[in-house]
Amino acid sequence: MAALSEKEAEAYLDARPRYPIDWYKKIAARTQDHKFAWDVGTGNGQAAIGLVEHYENVVATDINEAQLKRAIKHSKISYHHTPKNMSEDEMVALIGGENSMDLIVAAQAVHFFDLTTFYNVAKRVLRKEGGIIAIWVYNDIIISPEIDPTMKGLVDSTLPFRTPIMNLAFDSYKTLPFPFESIGMGSEGKPVRLDIPHKLSLKGFIGFLKSWQPAMKAKEQGVELVDEDLITKFEEAWGDENQVKDVYYKAHMIVGKIPEMRCESDEVSEDSNKDVSLQTDVGRKQKRRQPSDEENRQSKKQNTSEDEEC
Repeated sequence: MAALSEKEAEAYLDARPRYPIDWYKKIAARTQDHKFAWDVGTGNGQAAIGLVEHYENVVATDINEAQLKRAIKHSKISYHHTPKNMSEDEMVALIGGENSMDLIVAAQAVHFFDLTTFYNVAKRVLRKEGGIIAIWVYNDIIISPEIDPTMKGLVDSTLPFRTPIMNLAFDSYKTLPFPFESIGMGSEGKPVRLDIPHKLSLKGFIGFLKSWQPAMKAKEQGVELVDEDLITKFEEAWGDENQVKDVYYKAHMIVGKIPEMRCESDEVSEDSNKDVSLQTDVGRKQKRRQPSDEENRQSKKQNTSEDEEC
């Protein structure tokens, strides 16, 4: 994601939801081994901390140093800064080398990546057998009937400032390229719809809005979408400023694996099987066309008659 200031990163940390434990259980159950996982675009480590219950080692990387400074520390997690100028080979070596990762996770992040570079690296480090990659995004928040209409108005106001990258998230990853084979948990163009429950304070909510990428992009162009008037509307709709509300984020997920490579010998074998099948069918048809004894006798009579006429 784009670099945040330290103040913005702190607000972002307070508002970002923790992903359901059940997600990690289901994903981990689909990997063959549980030695290494890579959380790419880790941010504050929300996904990385969820992986430590299922994997022995978690490599967590991010382009944003301010986020990494506030990342959740754990003995199983190694955090690494990955600047834009890092090469694919350097990235592969940093993460763990070729065919090393049992799981790759990109939570609320892949739409910010250079997809060509990311997918190239992912295909190199992901285990060819038993390894999977999971990506997800949340793109809407449901708070209350009093607040949601104002939130929708804010979302609509971001439209002129959205980049193609942001639209990938707003489109729920339905238009995101995903060159991996489906394992039954979403697929390219068809993500799985999920919910993320979260408890949110008014302070955390306002912090989330101010650090929200579309609002920041508008601010870069001289437009303050989250201005004092809008904040006042949210405060009035919220009610008690000390109240912590139960909210949920709408999320979308796709999980896949390295596509199986078809050997040339397999294709030759399939073609040979087709030939055998075709020959068998032809043979059967020919067998069905064999004339009966009576047909043979009639044919002989007809031939004799034709000879006599000549």
